[in-house]
Amino acid sequence: MLRPSTILMQRAMRIGMIPADGIGREVLPVAQRVMTAAPGAPQFEFVPLQAGFEHFQTTGEALPQVTIDTLKNECDAAMFGSVSSPSHKVEGYSSPIVRLRKELGLYANIRPVSGPILPGSPIQSPVDIVTIRENTECLYIKQETLEETPNGKVARAIRQITESASTRIGKKAMEVALSRKTMRAKAGSQDPTKVTICHKSNVLSVTDGLFRTSVRAVYESDKKENGGQGRYEGILLDEQLVDSMVYRMFREPNVFDVVVAPNLYGDIISDGAAALVGSLGLVSSVNAGDSFIMGEPVHGSAPDICGKNVANPIAAVRSAALMLEYMGYTEPALAIYRAVDAVLTQGKVLTPDLPGGKATTSEVEGAILRALA
Repeated sequence: MLRPSTILMQRAMRIGMIPADGIGREVLPVAQRVMTAAPGAPQFEFVPLQAGFEHFQTTGEALPQVTIDTLKNECDAAMFGSVSSPSHKVEGYSSPIVRLRKELGLYANIRPVSGPILPGSPIQSPVDIVTIRENTECLYIKQETLEETPNGKVARAIRQITESASTRIGKKAMEVALSRKTMRAKAGSQDPTKVTICHKSNVLSVTDGLFRTSVRAVYESDKKENGGQGRYEGILLDEQLVDSMVYRMFREPNVFDVVVAPNLYGDIISDGAAALVGSLGLVSSVNAGDSFIMGEPVHGSAPDICGKNVANPIAAVRSAALMLEYMGYTEPALAIYRAVDAVLTQGKVLTPDLPGGKATTSEVEGAILRALA
């Protein structure tokens, strides 16, 4: 977790705002207004920035250099809306969010799934899972080839797993687990804290094998270095094959706590976990490095509802709160979480992606602001 510096506490916090595509332009302004209204929040200065497929279509640039430079040199954190990456190859285009993660050293994507159980959910008991997704490699390095052969076209993709990136994400997962353990203890909870390594090393023994052993080494070396009583004492370590994890996640989600996974698996299981709480429109994330953090709702750009004022802003609002939490501003973050949970529990002001929801984006924003007050 990052901590607010003395300099930052003496001036407005500069937040780069990158709505990008589709409903990002509708939900990010809501998150901005909720952050500003949160009790205990610092002063904010919001810096509008450009990126996205729509920007690429008009300028030929998906991620302008000025956006990168402004984030690096002038901003304390950032919020990203959504991106409309096409499903087919477009010459000259690459995903701006993937590049931003690399440019800013945001090697961890932290995606919690929790909150009230809504009507229509496949489970009836509360779920509290956080996925720590490695953000920089796996198949997302996007080294693909396509060649013609006598038997037709052959496409290949390189999957990269490194010891250094796997160790780094393993440490991040342990730090998140430590934070959750501390918070549970303060709340008087006796629930154990567990880290589950998600992999497929029974088939991909080299790449997933390296990820698995690298994360395990973080846990085991801590014990050796501290005579069996390391910092991670009291945290359980478990493993789960990715295919069986998907099954168990829907059948018995309560067995999972902190899940650490390579990039592709982490992307898939965290999106799937959104079904446990009712909608992708509820699920937040942050892209975290060692010195910068960027909030990002898990949902996509949703072009079918863009401009209709029915997009669910809660994922963006929760992402803003998560960004504040990981920067050390726990009071306003908790206030936002509680306000959102109050609106969801009451169940009267919900967008159409949720069971029985008929409210507009603006009406949900109003309900959250009233709950904050």
